[in-house]
Amino acid sequence: MTFLQRLGYYLGGLSIGIIFLAFFLSGKRASCDYGPEARVLKNINIKKQHISKLAQESINKLAIDSVSLANILRHGNVNFSKSNPKLDSCKIYVIEGEFKTETIAIEVENCETKATLLSVKTIDND
Repeated sequence: MTFLQRLGYYLGGLSIGIIFLAFFLSGKRASCDYGPEARVLKNINIKKQHISKLAQESINKLAIDSVSLANILRHGNVNFSKSNPKLDSCKIYVIEGEFKTETIAIEVENCETKATLLSVKTIDND
């Protein structure tokens, strides 16, 4: 078998494999959440979320709407140096994100079945 025949078989098989993958993976919401930050944010967002009274007061005081809050929880940055992920029962994470011209820090208690927003604060950008 010559090189051109082997190359033809290889490219034919490769193209059939790509078509099968495109067919089977189309319409699926596959994601590549391999980094620690992406896994934490995904884990928090798939759970039922509760808001503590202190956090609700801060949200009302800062006039943060629910869309902006969800955007920060979905696309924010997890500050692992301020977080405490080594707890046994519920881990505490600090998620930072932008709201208007301010940086907001949301403290989230991530338990097995629910995620509770403990506090919402502004961070000085000095």
